[in-house]
Amino acid sequence: MHRNYRCTISYGKLNIPVYRVYAQPLTNITPIPESRFKGRPNTLFALLIDVEVFGNNFLPAYTEGDNRNVVATDSMKNFVLRQALNFEGSTIEALLIFLGQRFLSTYTQMEQIRLTTRELPFSPAQLPEKASTILFRREHGDFTTATMDFTRDTNQQPVITAHQCGRLQMELFKVTGSAFTHFVQDEYTTLPERMDRPLFIRLNVYWTYTDVTSLLTPDHAAYVASEQVRDLIQFVFDEFVSESIQHLVYEMGCRLLERFPQLATVTFDAQNHTRDLVVAAQEEEQIKVYTDPFTAFGNIHLTLSRTSEENQSEEPRL
Repeated sequence: MHRNYRCTISYGKLNIPVYRVYAQPLTNITPIPESRFKGRPNTLFALLIDVEVFGNNFLPAYTEGDNRNVVATDSMKNFVLRQALNFEGSTIEALLIFLGQRFLSTYTQMEQIRLTTRELPFSPAQLPEKASTILFRREHGDFTTATMDFTRDTNQQPVITAHQCGRLQMELFKVTGSAFTHFVQDEYTTLPERMDRPLFIRLNVYWTYTDVTSLLTPDHAAYVASEQVRDLIQFVFDEFVSESIQHLVYEMGCRLLERFPQLATVTFDAQNHTRDLVVAAQEEEQIKVYTDPFTAFGNIHLTLSRTSEENQSEEPRL
């Protein structure tokens, strides 16, 4: 039977766990007033890595069952784990760049590749009088992420075609300093206006660089650590009296672009998890009890970008 369909294909390996010990320390981070973060020793460098490969060289495996060009996803997993031993950098972005270059140099049939990593956060265990240098405990809060896309240029050299860094699953709760008033009122409105409310949000923030070479320089002078992004966001959340979550994330985005001129864009995905008021004390109005809201959460999205003139750059060769 004749078939003439257009195919878009990709395949790969998800959630490859990597625990590299004694990676190079992250140092020389440019300090900012909103954060105490100065670097990390990287004694334990733990993360999950996704590999996704694109290209019509693998199409015969789909259309004809011809696997002669197929790199098994199990081989991809082994490749990542073995190459992690040779990694000499100190950031998750640098690891993705290292792996992307190695994949395209090793497997000529791979036309394009996307690598994504998610930090598995561990912190040194606090012992009496000091923090341990060898014992770590798993954290279950927010974490760092990054995605890199790679292809080859006309000289068959690996190049980065897209990138995104991020800090995910932040949960922030403030007991005062947020309002939501003067919104549309009609027959469907049951939400009361609130001049001052406790605000609970879940937040993902992503960013891109104007020049990706900021991720390649070994001195890290232009590197934006996700811990600094987290701390700046917490600082704004604490001090800024907002009229809505939209108002809040816009202020956060402006502060990030002002603080880090090397960034091209910042993106926010925020969920409103503000709790419902149950009862307030008659004698002292600030003493109140709240409970969980109905489980349908408002979602707010925002991307802030610099002007095109500020944002012009070429993705670097590796």
